[in-house]
Parts: sequence; C-alpha cells; structure tokens
Amino acid sequence: MSELARAVWPDVPTARALVLVPVGSTEQHGPHLPLTTDTVIARAVATGAAALLPGALVTPAIAFGNSGEHAGFPGTISIGHEALRFVLIETVRSLALWAGRVVFVNGHGGNVRTLDAAVTMLRAEGHHVAWTPCVFPGADAHAGRAETSVLLHLAPDEVRLAAAAAGDTRPLADLLPDLITGGVRSVAPNGVLGDPAGASAHEGRLLMDALVDQTARRIDRFTPDTRGRLTAVEATSA
Repeated sequence: MSELARAVWPDVPTARALVLVPVGSTEQHGPHLPLTTDTVIARAVATGAAALLPGALVTPAIAFGNSGEHAGFPGTISIGHEALRFVLIETVRSLALWAGRVVFVNGHGGNVRTLDAAVTMLRAEGHHVAWTPCVFPGADAHAGRAETSVLLHLAPDEVRLAAAAAGDTRPLADLLPDLITGGVRSVAPNGVLGDPAGASAHEGRLLMDALVDQTARRIDRFTPDTRGRLTAVEATSA
C-alpha cells in the first residue's frame, strides 16, 4: 500500500511513516497539453519513488499552485504564494501527528519560492521535512519537448499532438525579465516556452525512469540544503 487515499485508517503505519506529497499546478500548458500536466508529473514521480522506498506513502496531490505567470490564459487556477505557503505548512503540521519524514515532490517551477519559505519555517519548528523538484536536465522551460514526451508516456490520451507548436524558444534566463513583468503570454501567445517537435513516449519513459530513480535516491539519503531542498545524488556508474 503506497496510496494514502486508498487506505483505511487501520492500514496506515504507526511507525512514523515516510510520506511523499506531490505538489503541482492547474495551469495552461500550450494548446496541446492538459492543465494538470505539472500535477500528473509530480504524482507519477512520487508514486514511482515510493515504489522504490519500502513503506513510503503518497498523499493526494496538491493541485493548485503559485501560477500567476500563467494568469493570462483561461483555465489557469492559481492560489498564489501566501495561500500555497499556508497549505504546505498546515499539511505538514497535520501529517506530523502520525507521520515521520515528509517530502514534497514539486512539479511546478513557480512553487519553488513558496516551498523554500514553507519548508524553511517548518524545519525551524522541528519538523523532519524537505522538498525535491521534478526537473528534466536540459529540458525547455514549459510545454516543450520534454513535458510533451513525458505526457505522451504517462497520459497519451490527454495530449493533442496535432495542436502542438513551438513558442518562444529562448533560454529561460533570457526570458525571465519579460516573464516577471508581463507573464508568459507576453512572450509566448500560445503558452509554450520551447518546442515540442520530436517528442515521443519512448523519450518520456526514459526521462521519467531517470527522474524517479534520482528522486528515490535523494529521498533515501535525505540530505536537505539550507532551504530544505534535497541535494542531488551522483549517478552510479555501470
């Protein structure tokens, strides 16, 4: 049993369980990916990592995040920094009544500042909590080839591949000033930061397998940095 939502309370371990909390968003992901993309990825990474960590539990995902940069697109639901911060804090305070370690598995870059603030405060309170990101090395910023490949692997029926189109393909560092002042729509009217061309389910499976393995090893080692983010683990050589 790893899915907490499917458990009955007598099945929940009383020996201070490791609990993984997926944190995603409900926001536009171009004309071809569902609004739940970040949540789908965070949930899949958490579930995959839990399968490699004996006794780990996965909670239902927190599906509303800090997505103000996507506010120019219909369908986006953002609860903002402060509301999300309180949700994260109260989630851990509640879990602490029966759980041991808690790890937020984050699927949305806009949540990072909020996770830093919430987890730093919670650790100061004495909670055994950390967070880890769902990042694909070398990937484009948003709704590009990497996320499209991963969704083709995880939820192919929800990808509208015929509608996929490139957006602004500049590196995120070059886009940031405009994103901060005008949001995603100011640089990419279709909501894509990258180019989904060439995406495939096979590539998505490889990306996910690598991320799940890395996430499980980070959680198992459980070495947070000063902001509560679990530090990277060097890949083992064959």
